[in-house]
Amino acid sequence: MEDTTGSNPQSLGFTDKLKSWLSWSWTYICFIWFGMVLIMIYVLRSPLKLQETLTSASLFLNTLTPKFYVALTGTSSLISGLILIFEWWYFRKYGTSFIEQVSVSHLRPLLGGVESSGGSTGLFSSVNGEAEHRPSVSECKVWRNPLNLFRGAEYSRYTWVTGKEPLTYYDMNLSAQDHQTFFTGDTQQLKAVDTVMQKAWRERNPQARIRAAYQAIEMNHECAAAYVLLAEEEATTITEAERLFKQALRSAGKDINLLVYIKRRLAMCARKLGRIKEAVKMMRDLIKEFPLLGMLNIHENLLEALLELQAYADVQAVLAKYDDISLPKSATICYTSALLKARAVSDKFSPEAASRRGLSTAEMNAVEAIHRAVEFNPHVPKYLLEMKSLILPPEHILKRGDSEAVAYAFFHLQHWKRAEGALNLLHCTWEGTFRIIPYPLEKGHLFYPYPGCTETADRELLPSFHEVSVYPKKELPFFILFTAGLCSFTAMLAMLTHQFPELMGVFAKAFFSTLFAPLGFFADKMESFMPSSFWHQLTRI
Repeated sequence: MEDTTGSNPQSLGFTDKLKSWLSWSWTYICFIWFGMVLIMIYVLRSPLKLQETLTSASLFLNTLTPKFYVALTGTSSLISGLILIFEWWYFRKYGTSFIEQVSVSHLRPLLGGVESSGGSTGLFSSVNGEAEHRPSVSECKVWRNPLNLFRGAEYSRYTWVTGKEPLTYYDMNLSAQDHQTFFTGDTQQLKAVDTVMQKAWRERNPQARIRAAYQAIEMNHECAAAYVLLAEEEATTITEAERLFKQALRSAGKDINLLVYIKRRLAMCARKLGRIKEAVKMMRDLIKEFPLLGMLNIHENLLEALLELQAYADVQAVLAKYDDISLPKSATICYTSALLKARAVSDKFSPEAASRRGLSTAEMNAVEAIHRAVEFNPHVPKYLLEMKSLILPPEHILKRGDSEAVAYAFFHLQHWKRAEGALNLLHCTWEGTFRIIPYPLEKGHLFYPYPGCTETADRELLPSFHEVSVYPKKELPFFILFTAGLCSFTAMLAMLTHQFPELMGVFAKAFFSTLFAPLGFFADKMESFMPSSFWHQLTRI
């Protein structure tokens, strides 16, 4: 064992040296190698009978009919077209070129480049205990959606009507991890009922989760976590979910995590059932009772309910507390602030009048607030302006990503429509934000540079039938452009060869004679530079 262990550093060092030498040789001596190969081919042209081979090849090519060349170019066009279609599909689905990804992942390390580390793929543990390799989104912090819907009463209804799953497996697995963290005590001292509930949260099948919850209730009629699961998963109406949450609240005891979660969901039930003032009071009490749990973003629930009441002064008071430079921002904070300022001027705003007289101070403040909001999350305006269709929001969101934009617009579009002229002002000014942000985003204007990992995380959080919004827009990879050009060029050659076979034959001969002219010139110069006896001796060797 000692010998093996000691030899590993030496073998690794030799491998690294070999790779670095290969990298250096490919970088600096490639042209020398190419020249040496040409010289060796020229020197050995007689033993290898290159002249006779070229002559016989040219005679064979001359005997081929134009139909062969039409078939050859047509087949090349078809193959390159298939590659183009696959590359385009892969780019639209994963945001990168397949050929480029393979080159970077497999060929670059062989040529001495930086090897792709294990951070590029993360081990994703499934609820069934299996392991899946997925793109790592650890560099992007994923937050629980403060306004996430109820699975049984809302998400399941969508599935029944459309046959589509609104939640991804990755999103549901994050929720399962959250529930295990919130509702399970010290894992070293788990009770039997806690073990059952842990298994229930991990189950992938909804019916299996519901059966496990009923099993936990049979073991302990005061199992609050089981009632929470039934309220989330089994209840098909908000009223039924509220009843189960009230039962869970009576059984929660002094567990702070359970109390906060249940009271928040009860407030959301009241909001959905139209008892908005009651919901506002419950949310205010919750924030007052647990002031240190600001990371749960309960104030975003409060803002939405206050906007529904059109209590704009109260909304402004909440923003004054949470729209602080020291606190993390969100689309709800930024766009609600923009809505309040836009509402003050939007009813009388006219682009033509503003272009003639200029913007007033209030209008300038509104435009700056819109620019600030758009810089924070540039995906939101297309949903608010209904330029892009909405879907049900996920249970987790990525700040500044498309998932957050979907979640915000789903609940707040009605509030923008209620403010007369606000959407018109947004439509006229939001695109001006991109003239302010530096390109190619080396630094942000009001916020940090836009993170590059959002697309990968959003594709994990949002369902596959939704077209993920990407910012900044990615340029088409080189290989897509190359295959498109190759497909078009070969198709054109096939058509021209079919229509004008004799003319294309003359053109092909002229092209190849021009192409090989430098090689002939190089050979003549070598003949004149070196004595013939020297070449004769080298040939004999």
